Amino acid sequence: MISIGILSDTHLTACTPEFQADACRAFSGCEMIIHAGDLTDTSILEAFAGKIVHAVQGNTCNFMTRQNLPMEKTLTLEGNIIGICHGAGPRASIEERVWNLFPHADCIIFGHTHEPLCTRRGKTLFINPGSFRSTGPFGSPATYAILTVAPEGLQAKIFSLSQS
Repeated sequence: MISIGILSDTHLTACTPEFQADACRAFSGCEMIIHAGDLTDTSILEAFAGKIVHAVQGNTCNFMTRQNLPMEKTLTLEGNIIGICHGAGPRASIEERVWNLFPHADCIIFGHTHEPLCTRRGKTLFINPGSFRSTGPFGSPATYAILTVAPEGLQAKIFSLSQS
C-alpha cells in the first residue's frame, strides 16, 4: 500500500517554518507527495525531504519554477495511471478540461480552483486538494488530500489542516 499526500496552491516564495510544521503534521504518514501546482517557488519542496516528490507548475509560479517543473505529468503506481496538472481557466468545466488531458487515467489530480474535490466520474477518481494555505473562497479552511494506492484500488479523502 502506498500513501500519497496531495496539496496544491501553496502560493509561497520560501519554505517557512510554519509551512514546514503544517506539512509535517499533515503528511507524516506519507511516503510520497504530489503538489498540483502554484507552489510559486520550488524551494517549498524542501519541506518534503526524504519523501518521493512529484510536482507540476501552476499559473502563479515564478520563472525558475516554470523552467524546472512540467505543466503535466503521468505516474503509474501499482498499475494505476495517475495524471497530474494544475488546471486552468474558470472553475466551471475544469473537470472536463483536465479529463481531456488524461482520458485514460484512473485518477486525475489538479488544483487551481482552491476548492477541494474528491469524486468519481465513471472509473476516474478526480482529486483537487483545495488550497493548503486557506486561500479558498468564502473563508474555507486549508485543505489537502491523502490518496491510498492498494491492491483493491484507489481511495482518497480530503482533510482540513485544522483537523490534522
